[in-house]
Amino acid sequence: MKVLFFTLVLLWVSYGALAQNDTSRTEPPPTIPVTTSPKKWYEAISIRGYSQVRYNGLFQTNPDLGCEQCDRSWGGNGGFFIRRMRIIFFGQIHKRIYLYVQPDFANSPGADRLHFAQLRDAYFDLGLDDKNEFRFRIGQSKVPFGFENMQSSQNRIPLDRNDALNSAVANERDLGVFFYWAPSRIRKLFSELVSTGLKGSGDYGVLGLGVYNGQTANTSELNTNRHVVARFSYPFTVKNQIIEAGIQGYTGKYVLPRANVSSGVRFNEGLNYTDERVAATVVLYPQPFGIQAEYNVGRGPEFNKASQSIEIQKLTGGYLTLNYKMNIQDQLLYPFIRAQYYDGGKKHERDARSYLVRELEIGSEWQPWKNFELVVMYTFSRRRYEDFLFQDNVQKGRLLRIQAQVNF
Repeated sequence: MKVLFFTLVLLWVSYGALAQNDTSRTEPPPTIPVTTSPKKWYEAISIRGYSQVRYNGLFQTNPDLGCEQCDRSWGGNGGFFIRRMRIIFFGQIHKRIYLYVQPDFANSPGADRLHFAQLRDAYFDLGLDDKNEFRFRIGQSKVPFGFENMQSSQNRIPLDRNDALNSAVANERDLGVFFYWAPSRIRKLFSELVSTGLKGSGDYGVLGLGVYNGQTANTSELNTNRHVVARFSYPFTVKNQIIEAGIQGYTGKYVLPRANVSSGVRFNEGLNYTDERVAATVVLYPQPFGIQAEYNVGRGPEFNKASQSIEIQKLTGGYLTLNYKMNIQDQLLYPFIRAQYYDGGKKHERDARSYLVRELEIGSEWQPWKNFELVVMYTFSRRRYEDFLFQDNVQKGRLLRIQAQVNF
């Protein structure tokens, strides 16, 4: 019995010692610290884009009616036409640096020269505060003049921008430095006006100021003068409606490229011309009924057939768009009507071509899915456009225009 007793005691003591040494039963296993490396700039880059294919030949009553600035497939024997093919690279590569690059692979410098690649945007935003409410935009980007000019063609309902304000800046862009300011809540609203299908113009600040070359995008500067632009635009809510009102203006000296001036036309010394405008904007976002209206006045170069010269003349014009946003289950329908008027020159065209435009467009945009849109639009147009070679050139007619767009 003594031997059995001492054996049990020895086993008990041995078990206690083993239990004290067995730390795996009482202590968690050691953890290995996890280190995260800083995010590389290229990991913040996203890609999106869109493509537009058009056909303008249905029910065309006048093949001589065209619009060089709008769509080079108007008139003549124009068939199917890729209007835009854009891929956008963008991202917040640093908490205060935003990068945006947009080439277009369907640029058409002439009716017989199609689908050239050309740079549209190449800029970065440099934030001055942690919320990026104050920022500089440096590079080639849109000039903050006109709501419809800044509205992406991906979002705009009518197929082309209006002549009156778009004649201020061909392709809407130039190379320069622009300052933008907007409170965070307004920047968020600008973003929502696009993402929710209300056809916003994007975030160009409540206040925008800029200095730019003035010869428009992808064109060399031809004088020592720089254009200066200023814009103020503020969205506000009245009950369940969102209204945005704005005013903008720019001034500078534009140089007509010598290659764009016909032999025999008289012009200013050095081909330098005053180029200045001021415009007002009012937008009632479609919830469900919408209104978009803009008007500008100013001075710029314009061909005068009476004197066979290019002179500084007054210009005036604008547009009014009425639209309606209809939700049909998961689909969107935007019926619209737009009337536009412009009396003035187009500095980017040959001899600063003189224009008098009266146009009415009726149509609708249909979005069965977010990635696809179809626009059908009937246009009634009367255009007088004259230069040294084509004088007393008045064209009027009607045509049905169709565009299919894919978003990705």
